[in-house]
Amino acid sequence: MSILVMKGVAAQTVRSGRLATRVLSTGHRTGVPVVFLHGNLSSATWWEETMLRLPSQFHGIAPDLRGFGDADLGEKIDARLGLRDVAMDTVALLDTLELERVHVVGNSLGASVIWRLLAEWPSRLLSATLVAPGSPYGFGGTKDLHGTPCYADFAGSGGGLINPELARRLAAGDRSLESPFCVRAALRALVFKPPFVPAREEEFLSSALSTHLGEYDYPGDRTASANWPFVAPGIWGASNALSPRHAPPVAAIVDAAPTVPVLWVRGSHDLAVSNRAVSDPGTLGEMGLIPGWPGRDVYPPQPMLDQTRTVLEAYSRTGGVFTEVVIPNAGHVPHIECPTEFDAVFHPHIAGVR
Repeated sequence: MSILVMKGVAAQTVRSGRLATRVLSTGHRTGVPVVFLHGNLSSATWWEETMLRLPSQFHGIAPDLRGFGDADLGEKIDARLGLRDVAMDTVALLDTLELERVHVVGNSLGASVIWRLLAEWPSRLLSATLVAPGSPYGFGGTKDLHGTPCYADFAGSGGGLINPELARRLAAGDRSLESPFCVRAALRALVFKPPFVPAREEEFLSSALSTHLGEYDYPGDRTASANWPFVAPGIWGASNALSPRHAPPVAAIVDAAPTVPVLWVRGSHDLAVSNRAVSDPGTLGEMGLIPGWPGRDVYPPQPMLDQTRTVLEAYSRTGGVFTEVVIPNAGHVPHIECPTEFDAVFHPHIAGVR
């Protein structure tokens, strides 16, 4: 990948005991560390503006995650571990950089990695900021506040949900707008709230096109299912790792010790993560866009926001603290779409931790 970084952002290759990858940084390395984890179809590039806006006492760090950008192409995500591979990579990076505790910030998939960090490595965290996080129960195939699977094989989750035309155009490096399945069109329609177009759209597009592709990466493999929509998760890649089949036990998040303050920030018009997400089979089935939908009793749209809120409320009852903030007129990346509003809640959150 060849994407120029912004002035004030440094880029280097860091080799930990698990992964060699590109790591972007801002501020002085003696500052309080803030680690940023990017989402699906992206890379550390998506955090540059946010890192540059950090108050002077903080040191921003953003790696390309396994399966994305300039991370080692030979290292794959074993979906059977959920996103534990990526969480372990993050901890290994902290060890390599000799960072004992950090603030951690994640968007979308990166926020799902934070669920795993909260469950298994809370002692390495100062605070957590979840920006448009996936449900702690995973994406697809669950139907209530407790993450009950629609089917025992978690049909309707995993790599089989990825539109094959989008995957084809990714592989072709398509930068056009000739189809709604072009990457640029998908970003404009589903990630950003229209009519917003970011100033660095070309860099963000290049970042998306740097996603590692194939049955071991994106979209990953799939398993045939007798249950609607007739596909269940495979065992490789980030999309399969996001399946509820492989999510960390929610009890491990709720009962984690020590607890850290959690900030949950989401856009009011997020189409990617909501109680009716546009790529959720339950939503598409109810709209008549996937034939054979078995109905709301069997396969309703996943209540992702309500699941997240229920888990964080349980976390607060065991000693944790969380704050939910909805940023108006923002989509899936409020830190990019509404930077002033995002910083107004994010900066006090990390500055308030001693």
